[in-house]
Amino acid sequence: MMYVSESFTQEESAALRPYFTNLEGPVFALTNLPEVVRGALFARYSRSDKSLRRLFLDEFVGDLDISGDESFDATIGLQRAEDLYQKVFFEYGDDSVAQLGGVHLACEQASNILTKILEWGRLMAYLEQSTRYIPYDTRLGGRYRYIRPNDILESPLGARYVGDIDSIFDGYSALIPQMIEWAKERYPKEPLDSDFVYKQTIKAKAFDSLRGLLPASTLSNVGMYGTGQAYESLLLRMKANPLPEAQEYAQLMLTELRKVIPSFLARVDRPDRGGAWVNYLSDTRDDVDEDIERIFGSDHSVGKNEPTSVTLTDFDPEGENKVVSAIIYSRSHKREAEIIKDVEKMSTQDKLDILLSYVGERENRRHKPGRAFERTGYRFDILSDYGAFRDLQRHRMLTIEWQQLTPYHGYDIPESIVEAGVQDKFESLLSISSNLFDALSDRFPVAASYGVSLQFKIRYVMQMNVREAMHLTELRSAPQGHPAYRDVAQQMHTLIKDKAGHVALAQAMKYVDYEVYELERLGSERAAEKKRSQANNV
Repeated sequence: MMYVSESFTQEESAALRPYFTNLEGPVFALTNLPEVVRGALFARYSRSDKSLRRLFLDEFVGDLDISGDESFDATIGLQRAEDLYQKVFFEYGDDSVAQLGGVHLACEQASNILTKILEWGRLMAYLEQSTRYIPYDTRLGGRYRYIRPNDILESPLGARYVGDIDSIFDGYSALIPQMIEWAKERYPKEPLDSDFVYKQTIKAKAFDSLRGLLPASTLSNVGMYGTGQAYESLLLRMKANPLPEAQEYAQLMLTELRKVIPSFLARVDRPDRGGAWVNYLSDTRDDVDEDIERIFGSDHSVGKNEPTSVTLTDFDPEGENKVVSAIIYSRSHKREAEIIKDVEKMSTQDKLDILLSYVGERENRRHKPGRAFERTGYRFDILSDYGAFRDLQRHRMLTIEWQQLTPYHGYDIPESIVEAGVQDKFESLLSISSNLFDALSDRFPVAASYGVSLQFKIRYVMQMNVREAMHLTELRSAPQGHPAYRDVAQQMHTLIKDKAGHVALAQAMKYVDYEVYELERLGSERAAEKKRSQANNV
């Protein structure tokens, strides 16, 4: 892949070197920084178009307090620790040791296909660059910010790939000022709102309206935190992935991680350990693909422009009884089977009373009942645009599987695009994307998804217990959320209540919001400004 190297002055390099494992590549680990600084850096990272190292120089380095740190040497005892780890790990096989060392890792210039691979693991933390706050009309190294795979560029389709995606970015860039002007006319500034709040809200509306044009090849930055064990699992999955970008990026990550937690990753490229694991993952994938191809053939018979949909495909009709039984279990000395029989004999009101008491008076959506709500769950088959999937996919405490991103399921046109009178231009750019996928798919069946714009729909399944369903539906239906994923969250909640018949559990999800908000970010920006004002007055 072609990555753009950063350049720094000698003074900047000297300021960066103690805190980053390299100053040129797209992947690097953070070192020698307090945890709160690392967290703050990543939080700011998600809403900035700057690289992490540049952001550190511009906004953080001047405020670092390193007094008293001059004599600290993190390498003291390192060899002894390495030796001890080798002894424990290889002699006793205690994988849990690798859960005790963590790393903050910056992954830059990753495509929107790769970011989903990076964020697949449950036991890690992620912050990804937002399409809501950052315009993608700026360039990196003189070029639009999208991945240019070597195998595509070196093929007869290379010139078309660059030309078509450049055209999509040209169109996206040209529409930004038009959508901002439309938003200003459509939503005049309220007298009590500051210029800053208004501008931020209007830009977010414009960027939200246009984000569906961005192809999946668009580059993003991801901040990650995970343990050695979590990174090992991620790297092995990436090495087994058929996408060349994932395999190449895995090596970049391994190089940087070995600078800070070398022993935790000692098995990754050992032929008898990591190599065997990678072979297992890739062989089983290939064998299943062959069986499905033999039995079903290449069936792409899906309807064009299918409506966005959420289908509840599996649930337990006795789910509410089982949750009540789980609530009682920790307060009883009976076997679970006996408790379930007792619950079946209870009146509806008594069961409701126990459920309501367990849920309690939730003062905000972060107040959640305990693990009894993990006793039953739901499985949803979802068809939504890829932009909504990007946000929903980051929910880690559930099971998610997704199909390949293609143009097969069509797209919806945002109402704002229609109102602004730019629907024809919008659809012409989506047509370029669809035709590019068709051109690439025979020769590059996996990488063809790079050409597909985020407005196109993807099908995926999400399976979760009630506790996670409460978290997801309440968070993703919040007023500041994008309409595409708010719709999915609302449909989920309705299905839990109406199709599963879990009325009491649905009622417990009291912060699911069904209201319509035309300026989604306005309330959030107002609240943020109020907090800033209060902090300045302290």
